Amino acid sequence: MEPVDDLKASRLVKLQHLRQKGIQPYGQKFPGIEAVAHVLANFQEGRQVTVAGRIMANRKHGKVYFLDLMDQTGRLQLFIKADNITPELFELIGDLDIGDIIGAKGELFITKTGQQSLRVSDVTILSKSLLSLPEKWHGLKDVEIRYRQRYVDMISNSAVRDVFIKRSRIVTMIRNFLDQRNFLEVETPMLQPMAGGARGRPFKSKHNAYDMDVFLRIAPELYLKRLLVGGLERVYEINRNFRNEGISTRHNPEFTMLEVYQSYGDVEDMMNLTEEMISSIVKEVNGSTIVQYQGKEIDFTTPWERRSFAKVVKDKFDINPDDSAEIMLQKARAKRHTHAKVDKLTRSAVMKIVEEALDEDATMNPVFFVDYFTFLCPLAKTVADNPWLSQRFEVFIAGMEIGNAYSELNDPLEQRQRLTEDLDDDVETGTREVDEDFLCALEHGMPPAGGLGIGIDRLVMLLTDSPSIRDVILFPLLKPHIEMKDEGRGAKDEKR
Repeated sequence: MEPVDDLKASRLVKLQHLRQKGIQPYGQKFPGIEAVAHVLANFQEGRQVTVAGRIMANRKHGKVYFLDLMDQTGRLQLFIKADNITPELFELIGDLDIGDIIGAKGELFITKTGQQSLRVSDVTILSKSLLSLPEKWHGLKDVEIRYRQRYVDMISNSAVRDVFIKRSRIVTMIRNFLDQRNFLEVETPMLQPMAGGARGRPFKSKHNAYDMDVFLRIAPELYLKRLLVGGLERVYEINRNFRNEGISTRHNPEFTMLEVYQSYGDVEDMMNLTEEMISSIVKEVNGSTIVQYQGKEIDFTTPWERRSFAKVVKDKFDINPDDSAEIMLQKARAKRHTHAKVDKLTRSAVMKIVEEALDEDATMNPVFFVDYFTFLCPLAKTVADNPWLSQRFEVFIAGMEIGNAYSELNDPLEQRQRLTEDLDDDVETGTREVDEDFLCALEHGMPPAGGLGIGIDRLVMLLTDSPSIRDVILFPLLKPHIEMKDEGRGAKDEKR
């Protein structure tokens, strides 16, 4: 295989040839193009069309070039014969490489082998590629390089492009679903004076002009509730959140959430909204409410199963919501036969061990877990006849938490007490404080409301059969690389 540097040098020579001929190798606007998929769907011999895209194959047979042109929608064979174009243009084709972006004009015809093709009469170079694509392309094999060079992975791997096209469609469907139900899309600050609305370690920065610490938001919840106070009764935000925590197949420091708030509603309304929205989107995307995910079947048919978190924890660990942290830990260790380390002995810390154990019983089909312990839900109302339990659900699908919802607490006095207690129980950050302005907003009166959060990235994972969250984020955060690997082009492995 020719070394990478030599391949690039060869293309640089071709680039110089083009410029010497007075040809601009990085062309200008190219109007009038038609999508390849539309060309093929409306194929008619003799019809004049204009297309543009990337060369994915280049074959020469005597005085004929066969090029495969790819755009976002598909591939089309270009038939370029010396008799049909000027000698200068035919010579120009010799300076084209796989990866170059061109525009082409001509008439449609069918070859003797039955291939729908474009008989080219004119070619315009729009961008000369200086690096080659991996040979025998089946997608980059090195997962780390696929994420780091997403642009390369997408060029010829249509399955990767389709994931992100489908992701965009899913987000559009979510917007349409909520817009049709009179929800108003809003925007709240991503840069906040304090990190609130959820537990999580924030990214911290400094605003120089105000000489103040600022945080990338970990959740938009408290700002969205302020809007309920202000009289916007149905609001939603598709938002980017940031948490300075670990990375896994389900976690990325930057992720996308949908948050929805409905005045005069409650957790039951959010449950109905979740079922209806997700099941309708699944059917629209998939054509059915049955989805294959990692070799297993998920049935999104409604109604979804409900389970009591409190009952499951009682049955498996004999833990009660009013147990002390010490008793909870003793019971958890007795049932799990584990000596899992707890850095700070709080009930929340113990419940992390318990929730990890519950993952073992995960089911594929959607399940609403209800009756969460109140100390785990400082922003949720309690159950009317049991203050130890909250009006909250978490929805799990294929073992992943996909959504979380409350009947929102709107009593400002109880909210202050609950937030203060939660600070003592915080095992994630130790950096939070009570948001006095949020409490001030509640004191002006917030209507009873239901609130919902859904993880967009995880939902897309399920609907695209993607095993990792990094497969559905265009540019996931990666650790710094030392040496860029150029797979299929002769470079050594990237050092990690």
